[in-house]
Amino acid sequence: MYTILIVDDSPMIVDVFATMLERGGYRPITAFSGEECLEVLKKTPPDLVLLDIMMEPMDGWETLGKIKTSPATRGIPILMLTAKPLTPEEANEYGAYIEDYILKPTTHHQLYEAIERVLARRHSIAADIERAREAGVDPRVIDEYERLYKSVDINRRLLKILETTYNIKDARVGMGENITRAIKSMAASVKLQEERLNQVRAQFSDVFGKQ
Repeated sequence: MYTILIVDDSPMIVDVFATMLERGGYRPITAFSGEECLEVLKKTPPDLVLLDIMMEPMDGWETLGKIKTSPATRGIPILMLTAKPLTPEEANEYGAYIEDYILKPTTHHQLYEAIERVLARRHSIAADIERAREAGVDPRVIDEYERLYKSVDINRRLLKILETTYNIKDARVGMGENITRAIKSMAASVKLQEERLNQVRAQFSDVFGKQ
């Protein structure tokens, strides 16, 4: 059973998510602030964190930063929870540190799907890395593969959220143009990452084929 930490400053919302997780077969633990989240992580590292953004005095982004700068907690996957639409600036600044971005309110299905997508991705990466190490693949190539696999998968997801949220086909002047430009720039970056990931995968395939 996976343990999932819910972090939100609203007890009612925490209770709702805890009930949803229990029904889904997960073990929920809770924290009601960014500070409490950091204390819980020291004592009971979970398999995954559901982290609300709009908290006070330490919001979710600041909490995320503290989690990811600590060697003891940086490997824990984080799913951001919020009622606020994702912005291109947030996607660019925090995309490397989160696993998904979930808008509240969410359904049981959407929550479980997001959690299982993250866990499945981590298991897939771990299996590929183990096989690559056994095959003698250069550790630098393995590290690049791990970084690119996660980055491409997450950024595809964030890009889809942005395109749906802002409907760039209907962009207007001013801020609409800026948002469109930012989303297109992100799409171009993801494409380059995908091309490099495919090259690394080809190296893996060459080595695996010789076993």
